[in-house]
Parts: sequence; C-alpha cells; structure tokens
Amino acid sequence: HLELLLNVSSVSLSLFSGQDEQSAQLMSSWEDDKVSEAAQNSCVAIKVDAKSETCVQFSQIYPVVCIPSSFFIGENGIPLEVIAGTVPAEELKKRISRVKQVWAQNWISCSFIISKLRFPLWLGQATLSTIHTIYHKCVIISSYCPVRLTKKLEERREQRKTGEEENVIKKEIERRKVGKDMQDFKRKQEEEKTKRLLEERNRERAEEKAARARVKQQIALDRADRAARYAKTQEEEKAAKQALLHARQAEQEVRKEALLRERSTIARIQFRLPDGSSFTNQFTSQSRLQEARNFAAQEVGNRYGNFSLATMFPRREFTSEDLDKTLLELELAPSASIVVLPSGRPANAVVQSSGGSIWAVLGTLLYPLLAVWRFLSSFLFATPPPPGAASRGPAHQSNSYTNSASASDKAKREIALEKRPKDFKKDGKICRLRTQEDSEDDNNTWNGNSTQQM
Repeated sequence: HLELLLNVSSVSLSLFSGQDEQSAQLMSSWEDDKVSEAAQNSCVAIKVDAKSETCVQFSQIYPVVCIPSSFFIGENGIPLEVIAGTVPAEELKKRISRVKQVWAQNWISCSFIISKLRFPLWLGQATLSTIHTIYHKCVIISSYCPVRLTKKLEERREQRKTGEEENVIKKEIERRKVGKDMQDFKRKQEEEKTKRLLEERNRERAEEKAARARVKQQIALDRADRAARYAKTQEEEKAAKQALLHARQAEQEVRKEALLRERSTIARIQFRLPDGSSFTNQFTSQSRLQEARNFAAQEVGNRYGNFSLATMFPRREFTSEDLDKTLLELELAPSASIVVLPSGRPANAVVQSSGGSIWAVLGTLLYPLLAVWRFLSSFLFATPPPPGAASRGPAHQSNSYTNSASASDKAKREIALEKRPKDFKKDGKICRLRTQEDSEDDNNTWNGNSTQQM
C-alpha cells in the first residue's frame, strides 16, 4: 500500500470493511454512479478486509477506530479526511469534493515553491516538468523515509508498551479489587451464614423453651386436675366415712339406748348369805322390794328365821316401809348386791358383817373368774352325783342355783363378746389396732390394677 502511494500522484483511498450490514451499506454508497464519477480522476481506492494482516499493519500508522471506515491520504502521507461508519451517497460525494479542494490547494503550494527555485533557463520546459515530478516524489519519499517510520513505530511501541503497562496495572488493580470484593463477599456470606445459623438456633431455643413451657403448663393443669379429682374423691370418701360414722354412732346410740332401756327394765339382784354363799336373780325394775324378799325367803327357807335386807355400798338397811317401794326407786336397778341379815343375830354380828364387807367387795370383783372356773371345772372334772345328793339341805340347792345362774351369765357374756367387733385386725403375723374410721373397704381385696373385689 505504501509502495503504491509512492508511485501515484493522486489521493489514496483506503476502505476498511467487514462482513456486517454497515460495511455492505458503505460499499453500496461507494458503488453509486455519482460517487464513482467524482472519485474517478482524483482517487485511487483500495479495499482492505478488517481481519487481514494489511489492516493490522495499516493500524500501526493510522489507527483504525471503527469498521467500516474510509481514509483519504494525500501524496505526503497526511490524512486529508477520515469517514467513520456509513454515510449516504450524497454525503460521500460532498466529502470527496472537499478532499479534492484540500488536495488542489496543497498542489498549488508545491507549484509555487518550484517556480521560485533558481534553475538555469537553458533547461527548458521539459526539464522543469521533470524537476517538478522529481520534487513531488522526493517529498513523498522524504515523508516516508525509514527514520520517520522507525520513529513512528517506536512511538507506537512506546504507546503500546505504556498502554500494556497501564493495562497490566489496571488488570492488577482490577484483580485486587475483584479479590477484595470476593473476600468481602465471602466474609459477608460467612457473616450472613453465621447470623442465619444464630437466628435459627435462637428460634429453635425459643421454640424449645415455648414447648417446655407448654409441657410444664400442661403438667400443671394435669396436676391441678388430678388434685381436684383427688380432693373431690377425698371429700366424697370423707363424706361417705362421716355418713358411715354417723350411721354407726347412731346405731351404737340406738343400741346403747336399747341396752339402757333393757337394763333399766331389768334389775339383777345378788343375795349374799351370812355363810358367804350367794345366789342371783333378775327382777323387773318396777318390781317391789317385797318380791325380792319373798324370793330370798323362798330360797333360804327357815335357816335364818326372820331376816332383813341391807346394802353395803352405800351402807343401808331396808325397813318395812321400803318393802312397798320399787327396785328402781331404791336405786337397785340395773344391778345390786343385797346382804341377808338374820334378825336373831348376836350383837357382834353387825361388826362381823361390817368387817366382812371387804370380802364381799372382793367376792363381787372376783365373781366372774370364779364363775368361769366353776363352769370349766364342771366340764373337766364332772363326776356322777352320790345317792345321798337328793337329801341335801337348802344350802346345797342354793349353791346349785348359783352355779346355773353363773353358767347362763357366762354364756351371755361369750355371745356378747362374739358380737363385739375385735379391737385389732390381724394380717399374717402383723396386727393392727382398729379405729372407728376403719371402713368396710379395709376388709376388701385390692388387685394390682386398682380394682376392688368385694
């Protein structure tokens, strides 16, 4: 391309185009008839592919800014006009006309300089034209001498080196910036991850705490419910026990009242004889003392003759006026001990009777034991009666009556003891005292599943 510029004396036109649509539009503008006619005698056009080596070499001297582009270069290598991109045919024609005007002005200046040179007149007109041509070629050659090209190439190299260094610095700065941004991004990502894990952990702890609170609340509600049910059950059981206790107390009171009424209607009188023997009989509480005396006279007979009745505690001897009074009025009900006093006794008999009152009290206290012993001995040591037993006196008959009365009293006491509830409860080898609060549930059987068998 440079060699071609050296051999022509017109404007050099370089067209750089690619395969895109703008390049096609630029070529269509250059192929227009008016444009071709305007550039026919003044321009030498060269089409260069943008991807070729020629374009690279050309760019080292004349930077190619964009594709497509058109360069108008004069004879001295100075760009007269540069058209970047696509322009219409009319605009392209105007640009060519302007380039021609610039080129013509440069040509007139060169002609004026040559005319001022002092050449011999004998050279003639042909010599002047030859010199003029040589001058133009020398100007072109001088403008494209190796020194200038080398200098320009060095400048380009320096610029490229400076640009490369700047690019390296920019790339290093950008790399450091990217690395710093990456580190910041990773740090932020780690912080966000840590924050997210911490928030998740706090949320799990809060949920766990709320769950424990709900469980504790439910346990408290269950305990309160169980306590309420237990209290209600205890109240019901207590009410049932109280009702049962009241019923038992009422029953006991009824029994006591019945027993008191029964005892108040019956008077049990023990008659003690001067010889130490005794016999017992029951009378109604409304019976008169005369009936008791008649019974004693019937039992005693004529052994003591006429006799009177007396009590030791308190010390009192009944008179004939007391015989018409009832046993209840004389405070002989429900039981009493009466001493039979013969009327024909000596003076010291009363003293003996008063002295024997201690033995009478002891006999009364030891009477149950003697009765039990006599009852058991009658079964264990029983012997057939002798033939003369029927001819015994009234004293032996009174003793037999006393023994039979004692046996009947013992039988009644045994029945009462059997009916009386035990004071203790025996479970294997363990005995437990019974209280009034013991209910019938203690006698029932409880299984392992809290069910009760009656």
